[in-house]
Amino acid sequence: MKTIKTTILLAVLLMLTPILSNAQNQSFWVHEDQVKPSKQAEYEKVTKDFVEACKKHELKDANWAAARVDNGTYISIVPIENMADFDKNPLAPLMEKMGEENFRAIFKRFDACYDKHGDYMVHLIEDLSYMPNGLMSNTPGKDYRKWHYLYVTPSNAQALHTKIKEIKALYEKKGSKEYFRMYRSGFGTMGDYYLASVSAKDEQSYAKTSDENDTLLGAEGKKLFSEMFILLDKYEVKTGRMRPDLAYTAKQ
Repeated sequence: MKTIKTTILLAVLLMLTPILSNAQNQSFWVHEDQVKPSKQAEYEKVTKDFVEACKKHELKDANWAAARVDNGTYISIVPIENMADFDKNPLAPLMEKMGEENFRAIFKRFDACYDKHGDYMVHLIEDLSYMPNGLMSNTPGKDYRKWHYLYVTPSNAQALHTKIKEIKALYEKKGSKEYFRMYRSGFGTMGDYYLASVSAKDEQSYAKTSDENDTLLGAEGKKLFSEMFILLDKYEVKTGRMRPDLAYTAKQ
């Protein structure tokens, strides 16, 4: 049994090493709550109460962004440096200051809002992202999000990487105004995908910029995207908004 465990651990480390050793790719720990339709108002109230408790007790070493997907899923996004961050419990000081009973009461309220939740990692891939004015995931004034999931089988993963790079090069050459951040699925996800995240002020602004981009890229862009879609196992689009009111940033 010990040998089997060692083999599994080694296999996991080998899969993670190429990503974790690349310092330019920021990793994120994502927690996802699939909230019941009837419980979304309560979920947001509990989250705001939790954020207020964090502020009141000045929780340190804890920062997360928050978003709501239009299907009712809420996500918390935490930047991490390496896998060792999973061993830390940044909420321990909060429980100590609040008292264990009050702390657990908040999470009991959370638990009543969903039946399914979980955690996984994604990695921001700098050399595949297109943000000419500086790569950043925080886009003030542009909280609307369109997430394009590009699912791929292992046999086509490298070819897809190359094709995305060609598309980015075309965006650069044409001076496109449609910016995107490209993420890669990581530990804890089922299946392999690239994720293009596009920010906009609202749905109308996104549609206008997207239409203008299609015209700008022209036949060359249409050809590259057609070649990309051939490589995909599945394509999925989700929409939503970032929710700064449900996020928390520790005071420095």
